[in-house]
Amino acid sequence: MECEKEYDITVTGIDTSSYTTSCIYTKELTMTTSKHPLIWGHRGASGHAPENTLPAFQLAADMGADGVELDIQLTKDGVIVVCHDETIDRTSSGAGWLKDFTFDELRRLDFSNGNAAYEGVQIPTMEEVFDLLAPTGLTINIELKTGIIFYDRIEEKILELAKTKYRADRIIYSSFNHYSVCKIKKLDPSAKVGLLYGDGPVDMPGYGNRLCADALHPAYYNLRYPNYMEDCRKYGLDVNVWTVNSTEELMTCRQYGVNAIITNYPAKAIKLYES
Repeated sequence: MECEKEYDITVTGIDTSSYTTSCIYTKELTMTTSKHPLIWGHRGASGHAPENTLPAFQLAADMGADGVELDIQLTKDGVIVVCHDETIDRTSSGAGWLKDFTFDELRRLDFSNGNAAYEGVQIPTMEEVFDLLAPTGLTINIELKTGIIFYDRIEEKILELAKTKYRADRIIYSSFNHYSVCKIKKLDPSAKVGLLYGDGPVDMPGYGNRLCADALHPAYYNLRYPNYMEDCRKYGLDVNVWTVNSTEELMTCRQYGVNAIITNYPAKAIKLYES
């Protein structure tokens, strides 16, 4: 499916010239043809191990997940690290904005999020995650946490790192900040990108097509909107749904034919889908 669009993206009071993008490329339909959705561990197997840590990603791989979802940010000294919250209060033994810490300072903290079995686990770099998962062939959904903090050149930095560390066809970039998604697509038109969102915008499939997205990443309840899956298929958009944990949600996603589910419990999803 051909997609040819150009966007002039501006935000009052913010220099977004680097986000102006155009894209001309062919969308490849990549919806799964298996009998159930692909299973991606949400921040790894975060229902069992501390979220966004190497043990959580390794556990997801060991459970047989098809991929993992994770979140990236930049430290004060420009290192790409994996962490969901913009502050480290909830998941670590420290407190404050992640952006105000150097990488070495963050490494001294405990990121076990209160899980005694993993006491002392450290915040990982994105490079470490690439190295860990490269032998597995798992898909990595990289969410850019640019909704609150506009991290300088994070889009360029993650693309540069990924180019040397992981198979491009095993990565999809996503963000709630759709400027970041557009910038990724401008920098690398072949990169797969997904639009994250929550409560139901009107005609999200049409919007995704206009922005040359490869996928939509809706909160689970968005599947209920009229003709949603039909419209996504019409535009060649994969549907990767978050966060899907209950049996009812998992079965509904299979019924709708979504491409992937993002879950805290990969083993539960695998067992349910294979039964």
